Amino acid sequence: MSKVDNNPRSMAVTALTRVKNGAYSNLQLNQMIDDSNISQRDAGLMTTIVYGVIQHRMTIDYQLEPFIKNQKRVADWVMILLETAVYQMQYLERVPKRAIFDESIEIAKTRGHEGIRRFVTGVLHQMDRVGIKDPADIDDPIKRQSLVYSVPEWLISELTDQLGTDKTTSILKSINHPANQSIRVATEQLSMADAKAALEEEGYKVADSQVAIQGFVLSGKPANQAKLFKSGQVTIQDESAMLPAESMQIQPDMMILDACSAPGGKTVQIAGQLSADQRGQVVALDIHEHKVHLVKQNARRMNVSDRVVTQAIDARKIQDVFKDQTFDEILVDAPCSGIGLVRRKPEIRYEKQLKDVTSLAKIQLDILNAVAQKVKINGIITYSTCTILNQENRDVVKAFLAANPDFESQRVETARDLKADRTTDYLEIYPDDFDSDGFFIGQFKRVR
Repeated sequence: MSKVDNNPRSMAVTALTRVKNGAYSNLQLNQMIDDSNISQRDAGLMTTIVYGVIQHRMTIDYQLEPFIKNQKRVADWVMILLETAVYQMQYLERVPKRAIFDESIEIAKTRGHEGIRRFVTGVLHQMDRVGIKDPADIDDPIKRQSLVYSVPEWLISELTDQLGTDKTTSILKSINHPANQSIRVATEQLSMADAKAALEEEGYKVADSQVAIQGFVLSGKPANQAKLFKSGQVTIQDESAMLPAESMQIQPDMMILDACSAPGGKTVQIAGQLSADQRGQVVALDIHEHKVHLVKQNARRMNVSDRVVTQAIDARKIQDVFKDQTFDEILVDAPCSGIGLVRRKPEIRYEKQLKDVTSLAKIQLDILNAVAQKVKINGIITYSTCTILNQENRDVVKAFLAANPDFESQRVETARDLKADRTTDYLEIYPDDFDSDGFFIGQFKRVR
């Protein structure tokens, strides 16, 4: 590996190019850090640049536009290199401008040719001389917010219509902050106190989650380096994502269906509350065989394989696979637009359109309708998504209850009694509420 290829700024360009071609930012970063020998400090800089450029891409491209006559003729990696330079100049106050210029020009020279080096040098120096546009000066409020926060206009319009201007602005301000690093402790294996002591002994700073009863927020170094992670006693999981399984009334001998299970975070959380001796079991479905494999891997790592059964099947087609009233409880953690994850997976905001939200809402309702008769009378279906749009949340709940008179809405309860004063049975978590992922949970009890 050449010097420049082991440079965190050059590695950031590589990671961002791969993300633009379809890779997930978090997985790409983890892989590159694992495959390299860069220091923890350099890994931190690379991670900051990658997430920062994605989070602020619309803003940065707006500021670059006057200095590049035809962006379509510029190679992707060169455009991305310029984006990383602008991001560092605009958002990383401690990085000297000279270092940003020198490093960026050297990367252009090493990865490209003399013409590219001259082009990058010219753009950077012209920006420095002329100055860049401030999107806060835009008159149109939706366009201004779109370019200030780097969020598509359609999404801002939807959120404003559904939540109002103040809540939308609060959400937009929060989503470009770094995501917390949170873990869930497998409390069937060790206590929260013992887990905290072990993590602190390894040098982690550990704070109790204000969202989930089994959660900790870690800082200091990557959570997957912890001994408890390697032994399968903790797993990396967002605090909000722990809530659907936490809110289920699970007993050790239950038969539970996880209808959309991959990669298995909630499956293993459910399985941890079951007893193999009492024949408790979670049946985990996913439409893709390779994703079912991820669930199996997760179950093995978390030491719950004896309580997990997997099947590659579309949950919408389970009519003839399981008898009616087979399951005590069902979790439908439905495929969704993922808008609640924009802090953790910032590229999602650019990938989705309103038409995607509409088509996903139909899939979500189809899954719920398909599994409805598979839960026992007095059993509960828990419906969750990692989005914050009504079309996939409130509207799906309303449509399901209207189409299924055998079910009644049930109030979602969490161990920390989140949003105790809400007037709805369902629970909505927005990214600005607790600095966790946006999430939605609804529950339906079968009454006949």
